[in-house]
Amino acid sequence: MKPILIKELNSFFTSPTAYLVIAMYLVINGLFLWVFEGDFNILHAGFADLNSYFFIAPWIFIFLIPAITMRSFSDEINTGTIELLKTKPITNWQIILAKYFSSLILVLVTILPTLIYIYSIYQLGNPIGNIEFGTTFGSFIGLFFLASTYSAVGVFASTISKNQIVSFIIGVFISFFLFYGFEALASSNIFENLEYTVQTFGMFSHFESISKGILDTRDLIYFISTTFFFLILTNYRIQHEK
Repeated sequence: MKPILIKELNSFFTSPTAYLVIAMYLVINGLFLWVFEGDFNILHAGFADLNSYFFIAPWIFIFLIPAITMRSFSDEINTGTIELLKTKPITNWQIILAKYFSSLILVLVTILPTLIYIYSIYQLGNPIGNIEFGTTFGSFIGLFFLASTYSAVGVFASTISKNQIVSFIIGVFISFFLFYGFEALASSNIFENLEYTVQTFGMFSHFESISKGILDTRDLIYFISTTFFFLILTNYRIQHEK
C-alpha cells in the first residue's frame, strides 16, 4: 500500500495538478472572503467569524475533489494497468485505500493554509480575540469529514468510466446530491412530516451540526459509514472490472 500511496502523491506533486488545485481553492476563497463585495466578504460583514468560508468551501470541494480523484482508476482502466496492479502481491483494498488517502492528503494540504483565517478573525474581533473557537474548530473538523466523504465518492466515480471527464461529472453529481439533494427534497414539502428524516440522509445537516462545535456520534457515524460505503462500492467495481 505504501509504495502506491507514495507513487500517487508523487504524481500529484511532480505535476501541476497539486499546485493548481491548492491555488484555485485559495484564490476562489480569498476573492469571495476578502476582495469581492457581497454577503460573503468578511471585512464588510460587521462581525468577525468564518461562517462565509464554511459556506463556500463545501461547494468548491464538490467540483475540486472530483477533479482530483477522476483519474484514480479511470486512467488505470483506460490504459489496462489495473490488471497489472491486480497481479501484484497487494489486495484490492490496499490499492483503493492508497488512492483514497493520497487524494485526501492533497485535500488536507489544500485546507491547511486557510488556518491562517483563524488568526485573521482573531485580530479583526472587537475586542481582539473575540472569536468562538469551539464553532470554528468544529467547522474545520466538519470540513475534514466532508472532504473525506467527497474523496470516497470521487474514487468510486473514477471506476465507473474509462473517460476522466465522465468520472468527474459523475463524482460532481453524486457529491452535489449527497450534500444538497436531500436538503432540497426535505424543503419541497413532498414528504410531509418526514422532512427531518430525509435531511439526515444528506451531508448538509450533519456538517451543519458539527459546525456548531458539537461532535455528535450520529454525525461522525454518518460520515464514516458513508465514506466506507463508497469505498466498498469501489472495491466491488474493481473486483468485477474486466
